Amino acid sequence: MNDPNSERGNGALVLFSGGQDSSVCLAWALERYPHVETVGFDYGQRHAVELEARVAVRAAVAARFPSWAPRLGDDHMMDISSFGAVAESALTADRAIEMTAKGLPSTFVPGRNLVFFVYAAALADRRGLKALVGGMCETDFSGYPDCRRDTLDAMQTALNLGMAQDFVIETPLMSLTKAETWALAKGLGGEALVELIVADSHTCYLGDRETLHPWGYGCGTCPACELRARGWEGWVAEDRPALRP
Repeated sequence: MNDPNSERGNGALVLFSGGQDSSVCLAWALERYPHVETVGFDYGQRHAVELEARVAVRAAVAARFPSWAPRLGDDHMMDISSFGAVAESALTADRAIEMTAKGLPSTFVPGRNLVFFVYAAALADRRGLKALVGGMCETDFSGYPDCRRDTLDAMQTALNLGMAQDFVIETPLMSLTKAETWALAKGLGGEALVELIVADSHTCYLGDRETLHPWGYGCGTCPACELRARGWEGWVAEDRPALRP
């Protein structure tokens, strides 16, 4: 019988929001690690419907991918809503989504990913997990500085120095466009995973779960929807040209 503690030592903790990117990262980790746990954060986000999407995606992955199901371990939810109140943005307060004087979108939550990794590392230390997997991307994104690989390299160094650990921060989407992320999803789980992400994951900043587009639910106009739609269109043009409008 496999030693669960040994599997954890070779396991991964996925920062899992329930969105497209983190859902692909979950599949990526399940394909590579013998034991995968997930962690989500309630930071007071306006699109809190993503917290419900987390449950739906995990359940669908376990049900539809029998080879991954035994590897899918515990889910953890952390309430850090006080952080969202401090780092007020258009994601945590009723503000317009626009560019700010700093040249960053008003959806930027200062330090969000850094805070996520601190909490995730503390949890991974307790759970005996070494890999921290995040869906950050600097190729096709909204311009957030804490999505850059150099930021996360510095964070990895700080966590390992501060916790006497040897964590590895994995960012499988870092150099991919959104179109390539859709292609990766198909490569990992075929059409079944693509359909799961379309139907069950959530990315829309405004929390729209009423309007279903070919690429999934969303308002279709916020930056997150625009990125997801543009990526879908680019992937469709390459992967399934017969479906092009």
